[in-house]
Amino acid sequence: MANKPGTISTYTVSAAAEDRKSHGRHLQDGIRNDGRQLLECRLAFTKTGAVNAAAGSAYAEFGSTKVIVSVFGPRESSKAQIYSDIGRLNCSVSFATFSTPIRGKLSQGIEHREYSTMLHKALEGAVMLHTFPKATVDVFALVLESGGGDLPVVVTCASLALADAGIMMFDVVSAVSVSSIGKSLIIDPTTEEENCQDGGLMVACMPSRNEITQLIITGEWSSTRVSEVGWQ
Repeated sequence: MANKPGTISTYTVSAAAEDRKSHGRHLQDGIRNDGRQLLECRLAFTKTGAVNAAAGSAYAEFGSTKVIVSVFGPRESSKAQIYSDIGRLNCSVSFATFSTPIRGKLSQGIEHREYSTMLHKALEGAVMLHTFPKATVDVFALVLESGGGDLPVVVTCASLALADAGIMMFDVVSAVSVSSIGKSLIIDPTTEEENCQDGGLMVACMPSRNEITQLIITGEWSSTRVSEVGWQ
């Protein structure tokens, strides 16, 4: 629509675009807004035995991201379930109503609901399901504070909780996320950085076996760019 005579058309840069430019300027200097290097992870704290009533549990803090996981079982599977010679692993991820700036049910978005499935896929290859046939192990993860890189923290914390419960595993599972912003790759992004990324990648692996249990890629990634992550 044409402007009325005497008026001046204006252009407003979106907040996301401004944030992207701001991060781009910082990343060119090799320093992120929180003072970390591009390939530097946040300070982390982990503790097992955080929930007395559970068979195993763990608490993890990665920067401002805080997660607690409880494990129950193995216990007899429901009679309604189909007979199986191997055990079952059930995973559930939920977010506390105060974990994000958006309170209440709105914080439980589609992406968050998919975390349960993603957690199961990341852990099932590491758990020796054949050691508890006809039984079920339940994993309940609660994100207390969402500060970025939530899923990798949930996966890592859940692996520690399983080990604390005495569940036989081939190896513990460690996970990390990578964000692509402009021409830079950064490890363990914050929420602010994830909101500015062109693409995101999460990898979960068993370190001592050098095996990847899950790889999730979102956004724009070329095969060359993904290979570059493998060399970091």
